[in-house]
Amino acid sequence: MKTYLSLFALLLFFSACKEQNETAKLPRVAIAGLAIESSTFSPARSTAESFRVRVGEEIFNYYPFLADSADDRGRAEWFPTLRGHAIPGGMVTREAYDSLVNVTLEMLKENLPYDGLFFDIHGAMSVEGLDDPEGDFIIKVREVVGSETLISTSMDLHGNVSERLAENSDLITCYRMAPHEDALESKQRAVENMLDRLESGKGNPAFKAWIPVPILLPGEKTSTRIDPGKTLYSKVDPETKKEGVIDAAIWIGYAWADEPRNHAVVMVTGDDETQVKESAEYLAQSFWDVRNEFEFVAPVAYLDESLEMALKSEEKPFVISDMGDNPTAGGAGDVTWTLTELLKRPEFKSENGPELIYASIPGPELIAKAKEAGIGAQVEAHVGAAVDDRFAPPVLLKGKILAIKEGDRDANTEVVVQVGSIKVIVTDKRKPYHNESDFTELQLDPRNSDILVVKIGYLVPELYNMRGDWIMALTPGGVDQDLERLGYQRIKRPMFPLDKDMADPDLSVRWIKASDQ
Repeated sequence: MKTYLSLFALLLFFSACKEQNETAKLPRVAIAGLAIESSTFSPARSTAESFRVRVGEEIFNYYPFLADSADDRGRAEWFPTLRGHAIPGGMVTREAYDSLVNVTLEMLKENLPYDGLFFDIHGAMSVEGLDDPEGDFIIKVREVVGSETLISTSMDLHGNVSERLAENSDLITCYRMAPHEDALESKQRAVENMLDRLESGKGNPAFKAWIPVPILLPGEKTSTRIDPGKTLYSKVDPETKKEGVIDAAIWIGYAWADEPRNHAVVMVTGDDETQVKESAEYLAQSFWDVRNEFEFVAPVAYLDESLEMALKSEEKPFVISDMGDNPTAGGAGDVTWTLTELLKRPEFKSENGPELIYASIPGPELIAKAKEAGIGAQVEAHVGAAVDDRFAPPVLLKGKILAIKEGDRDANTEVVVQVGSIKVIVTDKRKPYHNESDFTELQLDPRNSDILVVKIGYLVPELYNMRGDWIMALTPGGVDQDLERLGYQRIKRPMFPLDKDMADPDLSVRWIKASDQ
């Protein structure tokens, strides 16, 4: 009996040793990143409180492909640090940037060394007194983790890829859809590309091709729902199937920041020099060839014309995009110009007029009064223009309180105030309205309203599918769609479409050295 017990104990010992050895062989992979679009043309500022910060194990909740039961979770020993994400806004304060980066670096130091690092960023963060924050951030990360750690960078296609970001990223990719329905798919691709290289022992790709393309266009002209964006981005995936190519990507870039790195970029990574070069130059030339074909993804008009079309339409809801102050692109979200114009219109003066839902305007003063008065009461207070009053002053809003909702993650508290036939959503903090539930939770029925005005550019899928008809209104704000009115001073010139008659650029490959060289 003792012999059997001894053998059983020995088997358990060897089994435990085997499991420990297998665990020890797993690559050690860290996770870090900050994501925000920051308009340098807006007076707004983003602080540390603007970011929704996930730290440690809670980061896994953001990535379904790294859930407990997911295959990729078992392919590495993971060390999540800090991943912060903010609604697009104004420039990030230097204090906020430094604090978030420093926390990340301290957390990275705790579990050195790492075989890999998943660097999850947007690519369009602007910081006070600092050019190319993502390039600065990744260099600071490199100083901690060293040059041997394989860094795989995931980005939004509206991000910017500077040479130093490209150099310090071993693998790099971005979304291939706008709207970004493939965001998580792209992040998973970045992670799996890294894990594949670590498991195979191949490590850094032999070649990284980087081609700056002197084009700077807004997302509202480059959606992949329609051509030429649809066909252009359909060319990316086939290039990744070529032997010797790991990944290929096209970045549109971010149009509402005035920095030298703001322009389109093509990057291809792989181990076959000829294939990498051909793919990169093919995609860059394809982009340049269709530059004159990009147009707004929906009809565009100034506000008065947009309203005339909406009032004549029988389609419900007629959606008007209030583009100039779009918080999902970096607008302050509190420009009152459009609301001021709506309140002047005689069609909306009576409660029996066409129902128009306006989403939304910040107004903490009105929120406080409404909470005290309650639903059904009258309220009067100023709203908006606390941050960006360049185009119109605060609006004195006086009307009936229809709904109050507290505890919203973004807005904090929301109040619906009816003025004539206009139902204005007032928030404690700025909030983009993307989903039908954003409205129905406020007892509003967006599908059956006559007109729905939202501070957005191209419609996200749920609003797009809800629309009866749609027009994008050219309105003023920090993300003005008329790029020539913005007054760029620091971007590289010539730049299309600002310099329409510019000569064809050099679209040959610039080889980027490996991070460990």
